[in-house]
Amino acid sequence: MANNLNNSLDFKTAFKYPFNRPIGMLNILWLLLPILGSFANYGYLVVIIRQFLNNDFKELPEFNFKDNLSLGFFMFLKTIPFILVFVVIQAISTMFNPLIGILVILFISLFILPILYINFIKNGTVGSFFDFNAIVPVFNNFGEYLIVLLKTVGLAILFLLMVLILVGFPAMIFTQNIFYADFYRKYVK
Repeated sequence: MANNLNNSLDFKTAFKYPFNRPIGMLNILWLLLPILGSFANYGYLVVIIRQFLNNDFKELPEFNFKDNLSLGFFMFLKTIPFILVFVVIQAISTMFNPLIGILVILFISLFILPILYINFIKNGTVGSFFDFNAIVPVFNNFGEYLIVLLKTVGLAILFLLMVLILVGFPAMIFTQNIFYADFYRKYVK
């Protein structure tokens, strides 16, 4: 069953997370380094999400370029089969009716993909992206999941507004999965 049901992540903690160690937000600048920077940042996001899964919402972790680059590169390679399946589903669903295709992709993007992604980050295997048992708690705890979805959208909107002062973009990138990871930690075995 679920773990730590009484220990739910609140919006204030999620908002403050990237600012508890603001120097860590400068790691977004690695994206300016073509290709390698993207892999390093992706590895850093994996480290951050794994930190969330361990109920650690204190501050952004230290950035280790070599370790993050390696982790990001190999995790990216492992996502390719899922990306291909997702593209095929998108193509097939839009082939018959574009509106149905949009609705199918929206449904998958909101209710299936986030938890499968967190499951993938936690386990690090190609198969974990296809472990559809991980999404059962989404529908068994649908009200709680809708709250997670609303919190995620609200946090993204708040950080988008903060883009004007330049801290919103890294804050949004580094916390985009915080509520999904908390939901996963509590409800998925």
